[in-house]
Amino acid sequence: MSESITNQLQIIKRGCQELLIEEELVQKLSKNQPLRIKAGFDPTAPDLHLGHTVLLNKLRQLQDLGHHILFLIGDFTGMIGDPTGKNTTRPPLTREQILQNAETYASQVFKILRPEQTEVVFNSTWMDRFSAADLIRLASTYTVARMLERDDFSKRYHENRPIAIHEFLYPLVQGYDSVALKADLELGGTDQKFNLLVGRELQKHYSQTPQCILTMPLLEGLDGVQKMSKSLNNYIGINESPAEIFGKLMSISDALMWRYIELLSFESLDTIHQWHQEVESGRNPRDIKVQFAREIVTRFHSRTAAIEATQDFEARFSKGALPDDLPEKKLYIQGTELALPQLLKQSGLTASTSEALRMIEQGGVKLDGNKVVSKTQTVAVSTTVIAQVGKRKFAKIILLPDEDGI
Repeated sequence: MSESITNQLQIIKRGCQELLIEEELVQKLSKNQPLRIKAGFDPTAPDLHLGHTVLLNKLRQLQDLGHHILFLIGDFTGMIGDPTGKNTTRPPLTREQILQNAETYASQVFKILRPEQTEVVFNSTWMDRFSAADLIRLASTYTVARMLERDDFSKRYHENRPIAIHEFLYPLVQGYDSVALKADLELGGTDQKFNLLVGRELQKHYSQTPQCILTMPLLEGLDGVQKMSKSLNNYIGINESPAEIFGKLMSISDALMWRYIELLSFESLDTIHQWHQEVESGRNPRDIKVQFAREIVTRFHSRTAAIEATQDFEARFSKGALPDDLPEKKLYIQGTELALPQLLKQSGLTASTSEALRMIEQGGVKLDGNKVVSKTQTVAVSTTVIAQVGKRKFAKIILLPDEDGI
């Protein structure tokens, strides 16, 4: 194996969960031609968050190695509704909803990807031409038994939860996209592995060289438990303001900070290793978190915006008013939100809800550095906040859904 291929593999495999099949990828790289690299996005929501950028960052690294990115917007598959990880049938979107969401994608992804090395494609381009006979022929390539090998389908089947026939079409259509695009490599989250493997099998069926597969880890949200998701309100949007991005990143736990740095930072592995050593030697991990937060804000806004966000954060938290040993509280709640007085009581910041109401009236309560003015304010589930009562009581509070109570 040549040194250049060895170096490429090191970059490609950094932070990835699994590479299938490495020997085949080496063969593709040895031809010294740009690979056709596919990544699909269903425009189920118009905004991208940092969880999406785990994969986008890897695509940018592949562009830096000279490869061609096929950024696939699944406007056709979006109308089916991705069943991945779902315990119930997911309602499909209309074509109008999908196109509205898709319009905002390009301006966001090109904050990371190079336009000249990116081909934006829509799978309706070929799927709209499919006849009923074509779809039946595609469906004939897989058995129900093979489909039930998928974890989420298998779980729903054994729990007698409904599985609609159209949901079986989703992995088939996603797989056929690889045939239509003649993909050499496809990227996806770990939850997409089954679908990516379907692409390999369909390419073999259509006498193509099967694609290799690179799966990327799913980034946990601000709660550090569930994967980052807009529906769970534990996300950091790349179009959010510099202050919001910076503040949310500063709110994550020190342990989660390293996970975010591993998957999102463009710093070298040597630099990250050095940061680990410095923290082990006594450096405050908050200093590392500030550097990382500035890097992310710079990427999606500007260096000036990152500096201003840092200054704003320090000013709002009175230049070190937050204690280094900030206590962390996890509250498991039923429903979608918790009233602030209850949050303060349950986290131990106040002895009672009446004390919490009194402190709010006196202007002595802050959330994420902002003074609370409404006694009826609520905090959504799957949210992490830094709460302050008076001058000396602080807590980082993580609101999690009480699954047993639902």
